[in-house]
Amino acid sequence: MNYVFPPFPQPSLAVAGNSARFPIRRIFCVGRNYADHAREMGAVDQASGMEPPFFFMKPTDAMVSGDGELPVSYPPCTQNLHHEVEMVVALGAGGANVTIDAAPSLIFGYAIGLDLTRRDLQARAKEKGHPWDMGKGFDQSAVCSEIHPVTSVGHPANGRLCLTVNGRIRQDGDLAGMGWKVPEIIANLSSLVCLAAGDLIYTGTPAGVGAVVPGDVLEATLTTIASLRVRIV
Repeated sequence: MNYVFPPFPQPSLAVAGNSARFPIRRIFCVGRNYADHAREMGAVDQASGMEPPFFFMKPTDAMVSGDGELPVSYPPCTQNLHHEVEMVVALGAGGANVTIDAAPSLIFGYAIGLDLTRRDLQARAKEKGHPWDMGKGFDQSAVCSEIHPVTSVGHPANGRLCLTVNGRIRQDGDLAGMGWKVPEIIANLSSLVCLAAGDLIYTGTPAGVGAVVPGDVLEATLTTIASLRVRIV
């Protein structure tokens, strides 16, 4: 097939223990999936304890991945860049209107990631009722470790999710604190769009989000499964 210019390279992630890479199709993110984070962002708990899940997206070319310490550029047009550490679900199959019971069978593996946010741009968009795109979907706003297959790590439902900045703990939560669990997230999302192999889902962040500046070193860990080290440059 001929193109008027060379197509953009396929974004992908490394897979632990495998030389083959995981091709990324779409990046979905769940908002306010930990009650403590929802409270720190000003949301009021409903009688049920959690509001229904809502989703936003990041472009696939916003992905940053690789070995060792990853350099991430401080983005333009913000004075308030925030970190949000999250477990990432990588789908190896898809479908529409997936049941909660069937959802785990779609999962290829798990990773740890950072949903970077231009909080000031996001806040102004919220005030005006505008989309969040430029607060969430900017260049290098999605950072992710290599993927660890289900065949190696199973389906983690609890375990420590932690982020330090310059050696000091900023976020320290547990996967058990997720309001909507992974199978429920997949089932709900599949009622809105037809999911497919290559889709990534960032599953939400615990409390403790905060600002970072150039020179800061961020280290993230997901129980005994995955880790990530980033330097803001």
